Amino acid sequence: MNHQISHNTTTVKTIAKDLGFDYCGISKAEFLEEDAPKLERWLKNKAHGKMSYMENHFDKRLDPTKLVPGAKSVVSLMYNYYPEKDLSHEAPDHHKIAKYAYGQDYHYVIKDRLKDFMDRLEAEIGQVEGRVFVDSAPVMERQWAAKSGLGWVGKNTLLINKDQGSFFFLAELIIDLELEADGPIKDYCGTCTKCIDACPTDAITPYSLDASKCISYLTIELKDEIPNEFKDQMAGWAFGCDICQDVCPWNRFSKPHQEPDFQPNDELKKIFNNNWQDLTEEVFRSAFKGSAVKRAKFQGLKRNLNFLKKS
Repeated sequence: MNHQISHNTTTVKTIAKDLGFDYCGISKAEFLEEDAPKLERWLKNKAHGKMSYMENHFDKRLDPTKLVPGAKSVVSLMYNYYPEKDLSHEAPDHHKIAKYAYGQDYHYVIKDRLKDFMDRLEAEIGQVEGRVFVDSAPVMERQWAAKSGLGWVGKNTLLINKDQGSFFFLAELIIDLELEADGPIKDYCGTCTKCIDACPTDAITPYSLDASKCISYLTIELKDEIPNEFKDQMAGWAFGCDICQDVCPWNRFSKPHQEPDFQPNDELKKIFNNNWQDLTEEVFRSAFKGSAVKRAKFQGLKRNLNFLKKS
């Protein structure tokens, strides 16, 4: 192996660690051949619900060189968001929000780190062309993370890491730098079906998710009224859902994150403690300032809470 490639690979992994990423894996930037028919089938079955943007950029989703001309490597990164305290355990009958939304919006927190990553890379190696992604643009992040050995795509379609489970944000650098690629690891789901059995809306079949039935989709992505058929199936989730992760045996290895920006603020804790009774637009604005929950907007969150009342 070329000494320069080896040196650059070590540099990338060192920077990732310095910036607080828990895992870093590398793949060759090439067409995701195995995933093309799966994606096509998933879209054909309308499993993406009303997320029509999923139908766009089919080729770009599968081929990183269409996103970044001249790309040679995809660097996959994982950033832990598992909280020290599960707020929904404070009062199990209360309304819940997904753990990833307890603190500041991860898009901004991680995007800043990715910019630092590119700056440091260029400072140490010289000019590098590329782009950074965190749940943005048509990038199949779980597939890339699996290809680079950071975990495997589980039956619940989430990336599962053998040492620390699945409570991670995924991010990528697609760059024109040749690096040593890591290989994939095997699938360790075995015969377990806990995520499938626990999903109240039957959204999961092995290795496939019907997003149009997923509580996360219904409470965040869906802009219309939530269909009545889900009336008694929401299990108290007001924004997102963690059920298929909470029951996953691999998440017994989750460790609390060390990111101050992901800590819940006092306003949010207050909302949980009084069971969301006093949620006004003003309270919403201060409790969710800079939070991913802002995506649902006050009206969207109220819609979800009202729907839960009917349940």
